[in-house]
Amino acid sequence: MGNSAAPKTRIDWLVAILAATMVMACILWNLEAHTRLGFALLRQQYMALILGLALTIVFLRFGPDGKEVDKPSLVDLAIAFICLGTLLYAAIDFVWLLEEQFYRPWQITLVGSVVVLAVMEGIRRRAGFMLFGIVAVFLVYALFADKVPGRLVGRELSAQRLVEYVGFDSSAVFSSPLAVGTITVLLFVFFGQLLFAAGGGAFFTDLAMAATGRTRGGSAKIAVFGSALFGSISGSAVSNVATTGVITIPLMQRGGYSKEDAGAIESVASTGGQLTPPIMGAAAFLMAEFLDIPYATVAAAALVPAVLYYIAVFLQVDLIAARDGIAAPDEVATTVREVLAEGWHFLIPFAVLLYGLFWIRLDPEDSALMAAIAIALAGLVRGYKGTRLSLRALGLVFVSTGIAMVDLILVVAAAGFVIGVLNVTGLGFALTLLLVDAVGSSIVLLLLISAVVCIILGMGMPTSGVYVLLASLVAPSLVEAGVTPIAAHLFILYFGMMSMITPPVALAAFAAAAISGAGAIRTGLHAMRVGWAAFILPFAFVATPALLFEGTMTETVVAAALTAVGVAGVTVGIAGYWGRRLNMALRLAFVALGALALPLGFIGVSTALHIGFGIAVVALGTALILTAANTGENRNFI
Repeated sequence: MGNSAAPKTRIDWLVAILAATMVMACILWNLEAHTRLGFALLRQQYMALILGLALTIVFLRFGPDGKEVDKPSLVDLAIAFICLGTLLYAAIDFVWLLEEQFYRPWQITLVGSVVVLAVMEGIRRRAGFMLFGIVAVFLVYALFADKVPGRLVGRELSAQRLVEYVGFDSSAVFSSPLAVGTITVLLFVFFGQLLFAAGGGAFFTDLAMAATGRTRGGSAKIAVFGSALFGSISGSAVSNVATTGVITIPLMQRGGYSKEDAGAIESVASTGGQLTPPIMGAAAFLMAEFLDIPYATVAAAALVPAVLYYIAVFLQVDLIAARDGIAAPDEVATTVREVLAEGWHFLIPFAVLLYGLFWIRLDPEDSALMAAIAIALAGLVRGYKGTRLSLRALGLVFVSTGIAMVDLILVVAAAGFVIGVLNVTGLGFALTLLLVDAVGSSIVLLLLISAVVCIILGMGMPTSGVYVLLASLVAPSLVEAGVTPIAAHLFILYFGMMSMITPPVALAAFAAAAISGAGAIRTGLHAMRVGWAAFILPFAFVATPALLFEGTMTETVVAAALTAVGVAGVTVGIAGYWGRRLNMALRLAFVALGALALPLGFIGVSTALHIGFGIAVVALGTALILTAANTGENRNFI
């Protein structure tokens, strides 16, 4: 049974009931239905229920190779019901288990063992060997921590104590990551699924096509614009590529972009969606929980870097089109006015979401629930291009949301294991001291090492898993070295996401290559070139926190303007075109001046000098425009 297919067999119906129950339980929890009915429930009881439902779905629906199966084996069927029974028991009897936890009754050992073994097997099937291997290393370390030589030595821990702690304790599996995933992110996924079921995906694509399709290189700009819109509410860069890429990549290839560039542009645009508010692949909500700050603060901090990221990508695809003579596609037939006239109702839920988040300051989950209700009502009343949200489709959205959440729930549960190991062994503190001491007083070296570690650890992992893992392992050392907390966490998020376009394991680029027919590694290398700005922006906002609105508005405006000019200068040099093809000397001049305009305080350049180099970039660009105009060369600019 696919995510949106109607159930057919008994197993399909069971999975559908479990998935829909997961979503309904989340809605009832956020409506505080239990309190209104006079029941007192712990948050851990709710999380145990959701985790049990997710694990049951995994073993009913996905085989040992991780692929969807029509009928589970008898072994998987038995495991599924063991998971469901064990976690239902934990949810019902959690209060007693907590009261008796000090005495370590056998029931806690049973619950912990089932949770650890089932989650580990679940992430092996669904998230792959990368995350499985990383979590396994931490679990094995915990068993032998007291025998590790040097500063990474930890406390002695038996296998029984380990499973009891990481598989049951509120500081491990039932900690913040699982809470955020099951309470907040689930509702945002529900909102996104409702939006797409009502025709929102087609609306976004049509809007992007109408807005940018008539300009040079319009096929690539459609990909950038559409993937930014789609990706900001999508939970995965890879699924974003798979959803929008099947339309945009062939369109770019027909327009004249090479196979490698078409795949690279789509993968970079899709990855950027995970860095763009309001949802940021669920990382924004996890970040707010880790930092104990309002979600609105995280979203505001992420806004300027995300805009700069897309400026760099948009400018580069435009200059490539100008350089290679790529015209606007012929397929564009509608205007923005026509698209909005037919799909204006899709703007209502976003207005409701933003109103709830930023105006009346509701919790993110309450805002998402309001927005979901808005799109459900609007979708039932109005359709888009023949697609209307029916009651049957609404029911299927409950099912598809629950199934879509399974992987994320497994990932955040596994991340809870890592957090538990760091807490119980003292490894988290030891790693921070070791990394800080290793680089001495060099913040630049610490950032470079952290960037490499983030890219390596992020390979092959979904957004939320990348962030939670890095927030536990790398961010504390950056904060200890003097980086502001919000800058440190955004830094690791950016480089964790860059693993999606960085070979040898560039999942978003590889997914795009499968659609374009290009070589996977070559597509990844092209993606690194198109998305180069994402590798430098984190250093800029660490050096200049004003880019994250940490400072006066004047400081933020100056920093953003300098960064935009610097990014534009380097992008022109990389593309090798500005009004005309540039020779190597001019390309190097743009790259050098643009890089020096970037507000990277590490290099000892004052703000005044950064401004001077920024003016030099503008002056050089203006001179080339005037020269092109006087000589009759190509004068078509963006």
